[in-house]
Amino acid sequence: MSFVLEVQIRIKPENVERFMAAIAENASAARSEPGCLGFDVNVDPQDATKLMLYETYRDEKAFQAHQDGAAFKKYLAEGVPLLASRERRIWKKVG
Repeated sequence: MSFVLEVQIRIKPENVERFMAAIAENASAARSEPGCLGFDVNVDPQDATKLMLYETYRDEKAFQAHQDGAAFKKYLAEGVPLLASRERRIWKKVG
């Protein structure tokens, strides 16, 4: 089973452009990590301040390696402060 992370994000309206650059950089770095199976950034077509991230990793160890990486640490320091809210849910992909 794969390790899946769903993240519901609400960006502060004045920070949309800056956050989109930060999340694009983090997603690109994650996709090149050996344990990352996918990293999708989805934007609500009605509201550019609402995003849903869908990340899939080989296992929890691969996800932890992502969180320990420089790109994720930069995202936490520079991207997360631009948010109004962030809710994370962990899933296990079956099959």
